[in-house]
Order: sequence, then C-alpha cells, then structure tokens
Amino acid sequence: MHYATASGTLSSVWLLIAIPLASAAILLLLGRRADRWGHWLGVGSVFVAFILGLVYFFALRGLPAGPGSYRGADRTLFTFLDVGKLKVTFGLLFDPLSAIFVLLITGVGFLIHLYAVGYMADDPGRRRFFGYFNLFVAAMLTLVLGDNYLITFIGWEGVGLASYLLIAFWFDRPSATTAGKKAFIMNRVGDVGLLTAMFLMFAAFGSVSFSDVFGAVGRAGSTTVLMLGLLLLLGACGKSGQFPLQAWLPDAMEGPTPVSALIHAATMVTAGVYLIARSNPIFSANLAAQTVVVAVGAFTLMIGAIIGCAKDDIKRVLAWSTVSQIGYMFLGVGLGGVAYALALIHLLAHGFFKAGLFLGAGSVMHAMNDQTDIRRFGGLWRYMRITWVTFGLAWLAILGIPPLSGFFSKDPIIEAAFNRAGWSGWLFGTAALVGAGLTAFYMTRLFVLTFHGPKRWTDAETPGGPAAVHPHESPPVMTVPLILLGIGSLAAGALMATPVKDWLLPVFNNPAEETASHLSTLTVTLLTLLVVLVGAGVAVALFRTGTELVEQPAGPVVTAARRNLYGDAVNEALFEKPGLYLTRALVYLDGKGIDGLVNGLAAAVGGGSGRLRRTQTGFVRTYALSMLGGALLVVAAMLVVTLG
Repeated sequence: MHYATASGTLSSVWLLIAIPLASAAILLLLGRRADRWGHWLGVGSVFVAFILGLVYFFALRGLPAGPGSYRGADRTLFTFLDVGKLKVTFGLLFDPLSAIFVLLITGVGFLIHLYAVGYMADDPGRRRFFGYFNLFVAAMLTLVLGDNYLITFIGWEGVGLASYLLIAFWFDRPSATTAGKKAFIMNRVGDVGLLTAMFLMFAAFGSVSFSDVFGAVGRAGSTTVLMLGLLLLLGACGKSGQFPLQAWLPDAMEGPTPVSALIHAATMVTAGVYLIARSNPIFSANLAAQTVVVAVGAFTLMIGAIIGCAKDDIKRVLAWSTVSQIGYMFLGVGLGGVAYALALIHLLAHGFFKAGLFLGAGSVMHAMNDQTDIRRFGGLWRYMRITWVTFGLAWLAILGIPPLSGFFSKDPIIEAAFNRAGWSGWLFGTAALVGAGLTAFYMTRLFVLTFHGPKRWTDAETPGGPAAVHPHESPPVMTVPLILLGIGSLAAGALMATPVKDWLLPVFNNPAEETASHLSTLTVTLLTLLVVLVGAGVAVALFRTGTELVEQPAGPVVTAARRNLYGDAVNEALFEKPGLYLTRALVYLDGKGIDGLVNGLAAAVGGGSGRLRRTQTGFVRTYALSMLGGALLVVAAMLVVTLG
C-alpha cells in the first residue's frame, strides 16, 4: 500500500499526541499549584483532541482513493533512529484504521474523563490522577498513529507504564500495588514477543516500517511469516488479556473505576486487536498463524465467560466479561477477510457498552459506600433511575438483543466463525455461540442482583456488620456521560455497522464477502437469540429473589470458576515457583560458592600474612639464629646428596 504525504489539515496530526502529552506534563510538574483546576485541564485536553480527531477524519474522507492504494496520510516528523542499515523515522499514519481508534480513544475517553471529575472529587490525588490519565491517552494515540512498529512499540510501552501507574494509583493499598506489579510484569512477557518480532523483521526485511514489511511478506518464507505471526500474537495477548496472559486483567480492577472503563474496557485492552488488524498482511499470508489466533480467541472467550458466571464482585464480573469480549474480537481478526472489519465493529460497540457498564458500576459503588459485592445490593432501580436505565441499555447491548449495538457486532462474528471452512468452523462457531449464552447468564445475574429483587443492604450501622448505606443517584457530571454512553449502546451498532465496514475494508485489501457455507444469517441470528434468551431466563429464574450472603458449598465446577480456573495456580507452578527456586539457588551459589571462594581466598592470604608477620621481630639475634638454621639445613641437604 502507498500513502499520500500528509499535507494541509492532516499535516498537523501530531497535535493529537502533543496536546494530552503537554497537559500531562503540566499536571505532573506543577504539583499542588494545579490542584484546583488541573482536572478541568485534563478533561479539556482530551476534548480538544476529540474535536481535532473529527476534523482530521473528515479531511481524510476528502482524500481520493486510487487503485492499489486507499485513503491514508503519512506525516514524518523527524529521524528517530539511524544506525547502520536501520533507519526509523518518527512518522504518523492517519488512515481509516487509525482514524477509527483515534475517535474511540478521544471520544469515549472524554466522557470517562468527565465522569472522573465527579468520581474522584474527594480524592486528594485527583490532579495526579488526571496527569496519568492524559499520559495514557497520549501513549495510546502514539500506539495507533505510528507508521512503523518501533513507534507503535513506544506507545505500547507508554500505555503499559500509564496502566501500572493508574492500577496502583492508591498505592497505600497492598492489593493495588500488587495488582499494578502483576499487570506490569505480565505485559512485559507479552512485550518480548513484539520486540522479538521487530528483530526478526529487520533481519528478514531490513526495515520495521509497515509499508516495507507488508510489501515484503509475500516474498518471505512460510516459517518466517509464521514466526512473525506468533510473536505478534504473544504481544497482543499480553496487552489484551488473552490466554495465557489473561490473569492480570481482573486484578487491575483495584484501580479507580474510571481506569477500568478507559484502559481495561475501551482502549488499552483493544491494542492487541489493533496490532493484529494492522498486521493483517502477515496473518493473511499464513493460515496456521490465523488458526492460532482464532483458537486463542475462542478459548479465551469461553474461559472468560465461565469465570464471569461465578464472580460476586461487580467490577470483576465486568473484567472477566472484557476478557471474553476481547476473545470475540480475536476470533474475528483471526478469521480474516471481512471478519477483520467485523471484529473492529465489535470493538467500537464494546467501547460504548462496556464503558457504560463500568461507569454504571462506579455509580453504584458511589451510592453504596464503595461496596462491590452484588449480593449486598438489590432493588437499587428505585433510587438510581438514570444509572438503572443506562446500565440496562448496556446490558441488553452486550447480550446482543436487537436492535442494540451488540446485535450488529457480535452476531456477524458468530456467523463468520460457523462459516469457516472445514470442521473447525463448527468448533469455533459453537464456542462463540455457547459464550453468548454464558454472557447472557452472568450479565443478567449481575443486573438482577444489583437493581432488582429485595434490598440486601442495611440503612443502619450494625456492629461487626456492613456499613450503613443510603443509595442515591450520582451527580450530573457522572450521569451525563452515562446517558451518552447509553445512547451509544442503543444506536451505535445500527448506525456504524455497514458504514464502518465499508470504511475499513480497503485497509484489508477489500476482501470478498464470504458465502454462508454452513449456516445462513437468519439461522445464526435466531439460534443466537434463542441461546441468549435461555441464558438470561435461567439467571432471572435463579436470582430474581436474591441470593444468600452465605451460600451452600459450591461444586467442583463453581469452585474452579471462582478460582479463575486455576490460572493463577498454573502460573505459580510453572513460572513463579521454578523462578523462585532458581533465584534462591543462585543466591545460595553466590553467597556460599562464589562469595565463599573469594572470601576464603582473602582469609587465607590474610591469615598467612598474619602468621608470616610474626617472623619479623626486629631483633638481630633472631635473624642470626634463622640464618644459622637455614645454613644448617643447606649443609645437611648437601651431605645427603653427596653421601647418597
């Protein structure tokens, strides 16, 4: 693909990164002097970036798209690296794919920033929080705007740093600092894949720019392409919380709720989907790499849905739901062809309804003294009508009930999975269908236990019991973003599905529409709707009257789900404990072996010199006696030799 050189309006696309980055620098460097107004600077910078994103989007639409190319503008700012044969520029690519992500990051990001003004109103670190928030937005925009893998990697690492700072924002809580370190380390594992992929690109193609790498993929060997695909997939799994690097994402809920909404629902966790979509020429060139992506997506969406059914913490249910929904996106980009665009449509719809769900959960926590156990809620719809309605719209959207957004984004992915060639289509399609039913079950359970049934909270303080709560609706600065996200959950799918698909398909080389070889669109729609209604109906039947705080002992399946299907235990057994034992062995070897040898040698020299020093008395008679003894020994030796 060839891109036009950015000119006119698009030549200033670098402002998208510069504005939130400058705001972050001001908020973090001015310190307490910015406490009174810093949060509004943070909100304003993202809003300005959103307006600029719209301006650049319409400017991009005005560009011609000729044969062999599509709308795209490349802006080179400066030479970033020039070493030997490797030359990398700091270049920004604004094309249909990056434009969609820019609008998502800044648009939904602005609403979450606005919500955070109210949510963090009483937090003494609010100014610092918005500084980290703006730093994240700048890094995420760098990630999606870079025109080569190295610039993308800089943004990739930037969002990892900002994520760590925001997850561990309340660093006085051990659980928050532990979660921050866990996210940071597990993401570094995935980052090794992306970094190694860049090394392989340079070795095979002599470049890491998108245009050079994609242009040379067709001439590369199948092994090279497969290795590139698997390494890029490893990086994507780390950032998007996919198997086997999914364990950090639910623990990241220890951060403030706006962090969960922006980073772990709408933007950062979708970076892996972006990476695979951007690298579509690599994955499309190797069927094995595509199959691995599809398998990872199908497996992850299932484990996320199963675990979500057994959680009682409102944010952790949504976290595992995110793991599952990102699995649908991986399933889509792995299927290739038109499904690339379908996955990104689901990504956009997910940005609306999952941000609405997380912010709705934050509104509930705001009203319930930060309680998160859905078993302690119930009947809140009477006290929080706006939160109830907006949360309900997002709930129906994630279930895929027509005509809400999830229906137009998730159902086509399920259909594409069923219609994959061979027996694998039935396998992956069934997994996606069962995942939809499980999603309906656990999300309906959450909705019913939170907003319906008898109240299970107390209005009065009880010694040794839960604190008294007085539910109330959140202030307008929090409910207005909820309303806008609720509208997006309702209408985004119907408004975006076809236009977004037509907008994105040129990025993926205009793949032909797949024909339904196994199941028709109507069949998949009716089957999915039936499974969803069954899952939701079972949840209503089981939980419409609430649930006991002390439940009966769970069976092995529920126990496994509550323990995250023993994912943490497997990681500890395979990686943490062997690493711990190896570290202890190396410390022992260093302390007793290497240090022992060095210290022993030093002690021997020191002890020997001390004993030798005793022979230096300073008395002449002692030296004379020594000389006499030595002479006698020499004479004796000579006699022995002579007589012998």
